[in-house]
Amino acid sequence: MEGAELIIQEINREAEQKIQYILNEAREEAEKLKEEARKRGEARAEWILRKAKTQAEIEKQRIIASARLEVRKKKLAVQEEYIRKVIDGLKERLASLDDEEYFPILVELTAKAIEELGVNSAVLRSNERTLKLIVERLPRFKEELAKRLGKEVEVTIGEPLQTIGGVVVESPDGTVRVDNTFEARIERFKSELRATIARALFG
Repeated sequence: MEGAELIIQEINREAEQKIQYILNEAREEAEKLKEEARKRGEARAEWILRKAKTQAEIEKQRIIASARLEVRKKKLAVQEEYIRKVIDGLKERLASLDDEEYFPILVELTAKAIEELGVNSAVLRSNERTLKLIVERLPRFKEELAKRLGKEVEVTIGEPLQTIGGVVVESPDGTVRVDNTFEARIERFKSELRATIARALFG
């Protein structure tokens, strides 16, 4: 968070300079009014000074409130950038899973989609690397699916598509589908994911 702290410190410094400028101007104006008031009478002088101080205080509070709002905006922008970087890093990590780590994830994502569809046969679509992995391990893939689902399921390999990983599962006639690609799942759980990342990064 060093970058965020530097931004916030800089905004605070600028806000303090603005406040000091306003206060100095108010003091100078007060001195001028005081001199004029001396000529017009003490009662008038007190009223003018009180008014000047009130105006200076109002302006001071306005500057402080504006600076705090700017700090909050900058802080949120920095937090958003860090969250985006974490999500991008997560996508890169998922895209580079080795086969042994990736394979059980594919089984789980496929099983969840088939359960949701309620079908006994399905067409699987994904990127070329994923489809190749499934084809190479098809007997084991079907066996793991059967264990997970408690029934035999016929799977067919469909056309490849653009994705970093995961799987799209369709009914044989293509009328219904469940998108369990990594991108789709990240998008579906984005709010929860962002909240988890924010807690981890910023407490």
